[in-house]
Amino acid sequence: MRVDFRRWALRSLWGAAAACLLLLASARAEEDDPALIALGVGYYDLNLRDDEAADFRLEYRSDLALWVVKPWVGLEVTSDGAVYGLGGLLADIALGPRFRLTPSLGVGAYHDGGGKDLGHTVEFRSQIELAYRFEGGPRLGLAFGHISNASLGDDNPGTEILTLYYMIPLGRLF
Repeated sequence: MRVDFRRWALRSLWGAAAACLLLLASARAEEDDPALIALGVGYYDLNLRDDEAADFRLEYRSDLALWVVKPWVGLEVTSDGAVYGLGGLLADIALGPRFRLTPSLGVGAYHDGGGKDLGHTVEFRSQIELAYRFEGGPRLGLAFGHISNASLGDDNPGTEILTLYYMIPLGRLF
């Protein structure tokens, strides 16, 4: 029996896309989820380990939502001098009353300072995060992200970051 790999791959891709759409269709933004200030600390260059550093983040995650999609902006700095200002969209998906799954995409300007040269000023970040939501809205989460220039530059080494976040509802700060 011969298996047509192209046909199998195409069916698998459509099946995965359908499963993702069903997951998103069943998701909804929680009405009581406020705007958040996210503070993060992470391990930069987790996979390659050729230019490791500590990664520090400050992000604003808006409470304005179109279904489960929300805008965010942020600033990342590393212990070896890299600076990355970026913004994008996230999907804040409730997994029951306490857990949130948050995939996000962003784009911004990157300066390597004394840190890792990622090959271009324009860099893209994709990330997946799982967080626990405490009573009143604060969250504690763990995220895995990838930064890459999507081959805009001649070199595209990319990097992976593992980040621990603590998110505070904006209303609690003021």
